[in-house]
Amino acid sequence: MTLATVWRTLRARGVMGMNHRNGLFIGPLNPRHRYPDVDNKRLTKALAARAGIPTPELYAVVGTNHRLREVPALVAERPAFVVKPARGAAGNGIVLVTAHDRAGVTKASGERLTWEEIIYHIAAILSGVYSLEGLEDEALIEALVEVDPVFAAVTFRGVPDIRVVVYRGVPVMAMVRLPTRRSDGRANLHQGALGVGVALGSGVTGSAVQGRQMVTRHPDTGHAVSGIEVPLWPGVLEIAARAYEIAGLGYLGVDLVLDRARGPVLLELNARPGLAIQLANQDGLARRVREVEDARLPEASPVTERVALARTLFA
Repeated sequence: MTLATVWRTLRARGVMGMNHRNGLFIGPLNPRHRYPDVDNKRLTKALAARAGIPTPELYAVVGTNHRLREVPALVAERPAFVVKPARGAAGNGIVLVTAHDRAGVTKASGERLTWEEIIYHIAAILSGVYSLEGLEDEALIEALVEVDPVFAAVTFRGVPDIRVVVYRGVPVMAMVRLPTRRSDGRANLHQGALGVGVALGSGVTGSAVQGRQMVTRHPDTGHAVSGIEVPLWPGVLEIAARAYEIAGLGYLGVDLVLDRARGPVLLELNARPGLAIQLANQDGLARRVREVEDARLPEASPVTERVALARTLFA
């Protein structure tokens, strides 16, 4: 098969490429002055709080080196927590801690770190090692979500999450990201997590991918990843659609997690959502965007109407 044939096939399937995404969607629809609120997880949490959208509880912000020595005391009463860079991307710099004692912490993957090692990691966050621009950053210490057990059989220790791509306030594609041993318990495709497509109409999982390889079972647990019904699915799509208003972006990725007690919780927003979600769903984003445009739903439409359109078009 020639390159030209491959390209024609992808276009026919409505697959979106990087230049297509950047030139026709991210550039025109995502004003640059809105990026700081989305790129900084602490600012995103503030936006969500004002809109009444739940997020994981923020325990502390470590923004200067002199606070590093306070870290053990900051989490002394917290049995589990997450450390993440405020301006990080692609899951880099995130550490999930499930337990700790006087000697150190235990990561979700089971690996042990001394307090000196976790403090050194936070110092690296402050220096900007994991930030988008390579500039100085701050470390967020927040609650480790108690995950809904629906994904227990297809998750390796970490916290699975849900990515929804939203176009002009309408959810157009979604996937569940399942942590693996390779991803060190993190739900990030770049680190080796699974991406599992989700039917927007039903919230049921379908095809799955790890890297560029299609899979049907979780590599560590052996359980099938398709046919799982995501709980509270309408609520997941509602938060994703509402994120359009708080972010002020016409094309964005919305990351959520299902908390056992609180239901769907917003983790973060992404002004430049990746394209691997198309592999997970075996479908093209460009085609779905065209269908939303053809529906001609007014942009001021209520969230309920935007969610209903998504569930109808992409059932």
